[in-house]
Amino acid sequence: MGHVNLPASKRTSGINYNPRQWRLLDLISAAFFGLVFLFFVLVFTPLGDNLAASGRQTLLLSGSDPQQRLRVVAAIEAGQPRVIEACPVDEVDHMPCEDPRLNSQLSREMNYYRERHCPSVENRPLCLIPPPSGYKVSVQWPESLHKIWHSNMPHNKIADRKGHQGWMKLEGPHFIFPGGGTMFPDGAEQYIEKLGQYIPMNGGALRTALDMGCGVASFGGFLLSQNIITMSFAPRDSHKSQIQFALERGIPAFVAMLGTRRLPFPAFGFDLVHCSRCLIPFTAHNATYFLEVDRLLRPGGYLVISGPPVQWPKQDKEWSDLQGVARALCYELIAVDGNTVIWKKPAGDLCLPNQNEFGIELCDESDDPNSAWYFKLKKCASRISSVKGEYSIGMIPKWPERLTAPPPRSTLLKNVADVYEADTRRWLRRVAHYKNSLNIKLGTPAVRNVMDMNAFFGGFAAALKSDPVWVMNVVPSRKPSTLDVIFDRGLIGVYHDWCEPFSTYPRSYDLIHVGSIESLIKDPASGKSRCNLVDLMVEIDRMLRPEGTVVVRDTPEVIDKVSRVAHAVRWRHTIYDKEPESHGRDKILVATKTFWTL
Repeated sequence: MGHVNLPASKRTSGINYNPRQWRLLDLISAAFFGLVFLFFVLVFTPLGDNLAASGRQTLLLSGSDPQQRLRVVAAIEAGQPRVIEACPVDEVDHMPCEDPRLNSQLSREMNYYRERHCPSVENRPLCLIPPPSGYKVSVQWPESLHKIWHSNMPHNKIADRKGHQGWMKLEGPHFIFPGGGTMFPDGAEQYIEKLGQYIPMNGGALRTALDMGCGVASFGGFLLSQNIITMSFAPRDSHKSQIQFALERGIPAFVAMLGTRRLPFPAFGFDLVHCSRCLIPFTAHNATYFLEVDRLLRPGGYLVISGPPVQWPKQDKEWSDLQGVARALCYELIAVDGNTVIWKKPAGDLCLPNQNEFGIELCDESDDPNSAWYFKLKKCASRISSVKGEYSIGMIPKWPERLTAPPPRSTLLKNVADVYEADTRRWLRRVAHYKNSLNIKLGTPAVRNVMDMNAFFGGFAAALKSDPVWVMNVVPSRKPSTLDVIFDRGLIGVYHDWCEPFSTYPRSYDLIHVGSIESLIKDPASGKSRCNLVDLMVEIDRMLRPEGTVVVRDTPEVIDKVSRVAHAVRWRHTIYDKEPESHGRDKILVATKTFWTL
C-alpha cells in the first residue's frame, strides 16, 4: 500500500517525481565517482605504470602487421628508397628480450620470468630506437670510468638509493662514479687490494673474471688496471639501468639472469668468479647455482663471495650450507675475512663422487659442459676430464703470453694450432688495413666498446691488444663452438643466435664488426635463411651509439645487399676493397650511424 501511495504524497508536497530522471542521475554520479577512483588508481598505484606500459607496447607494435612487415622488408631488400621509421620516444631504452611488459606473465620459479624471452619476429617492431632528448656523444675512456653524461641516461634511482654506498651520484650535468659498492663503500681499489692479500691479482696468472650481480660494474672497471678483464652481468631489475651505466662507462657488461638456464659461456673459462652481495641463493635447488659457477670456473681458479650469507646475522644455516657445498666439491678454503670468503677450485675430478648432504654427483660423460645456449641447468658437477687439454691455472700461460700461445684445448680441428696461427696473422694484416687505409678510428679515444659478431678464434680482438678497447666476442650458437679458445686466449665473449636480439641496452657499442654477415642468419645444414638481413641490421643499429661505426666484410654480392639496407637504417657508408695481401673476394663496407633525433 505504501508503494502505491508514494507518488501521490510526492506530488502533494510539490516535488515532480520522475523515476527515469533519477536513474539517469544515478548513472552519471556513479560514472563520475568511478572516474575519480580510476584516476587515483592510475596515479598512485603500480597498476597505472603497467597500463601505461601496455599502451606503449601496443603503440610500439601497432605497425607490426605481418604482411605489412614483409612488404617493407622486401622493398628494402629490393633497393627501393625506403627509410625505416623511428620507434616511439618512450622506447629509447627498449630491449626486446628483457622486456618486463612481456615477461610479467611468466613463472616466478627460479626467476624464469627475468631471463631473456624474445618475441617472435612478427611481433618485433621494425623501427629505429631514437636517442633520449639531450643525448651527447659519450665521454671518452678513461675519463668515462669516473663520469658520464646524465642526459644520456637520466635515471636517478640508483644514485638516490645507493649514493651513500659510493655507487654513483649526480653532479651538475654528470653522473659521478666514486668506485664504491654495497660491500666496498670505501671504493673498489681498496677492496681489490684486500683481495690481493689472498689471490694473485697481478702478475698475469689471472686474466678473465666474472662479476655476478655487478651493480654499475666498478669492481670490473678497476680490475682493468690489474690486466684482468671482467665480464660483468646483472638482470634488468628494479634498478633497470645498472648494466646501461656500466656500458656507458666503457666497462664490459651485458644483461643476464642466473635462473633456469646455463649462462651463455663455455666451461672452465673464468679464472675468477666474484659475487659482491649478488644475492644468488647458491645452495638452493640442490646447489644448482653453485654447480653452474663450478662449470664456469677454471680448474685452480678462485671464487669470491662477499656479503650474505658469509658470517651474516641470522643466516647461520645458509652460511653453513654454503661451506658444505664447497667442501663437497673439494674447494680449498683460502680465507674468511669479515663477510668475504675466498675459495680455490681443485684442479681435477678426484673429489667426486663422495658422501655429501646435497647428493652432488658428477655429470654423465655424455654431458657437454660447453653447451650453454638455452641449455637447462643441471644438478651435477661438470667433469673437468670431459674437456681435453692443459688449461688449469698454473698450466695455462700467463697474460699476455696466453694471447698468442697455441690454444690448449679445442675439439674443432685436427690441426687447430696451425689454423689458429694463420688466423692470428690474417687479423693483424686486416686491422692494420682498417686503421691505415680505411681511416677507422680504432686505437683512438673515440672507440672503446667493440663487438665482433662472428668471432671464431677472437683474432680481430687479439689484433687490438694495444688499443684502449675491450671486445665482446660473439660466437654464433649454430656455428662450431670456439668460445673456449677465446677464453683461453684471455679474451671474453658469449654465445648468441643472431636471429634474436642481443642482451644489451640500446647505444652500447662504439664499433661493431661482422665478417660473413649472411652466414649469421642462415641454417648451416640447409643454407636457407632463418631470418632476414633487415632485422639483423636494425638490431645492429639498436646496439650502436650515434656516430658509431659498423664494419662488414663479405662477398661483393652480400655487400651489395648490406648497402641497400644501410640506406634504410640511415647509415652513411662507403665500400672498400680488401687489403692487398688477401686472396679472397671480400669487400668491406664501413658505415657510420648518423646522429638523428626526433
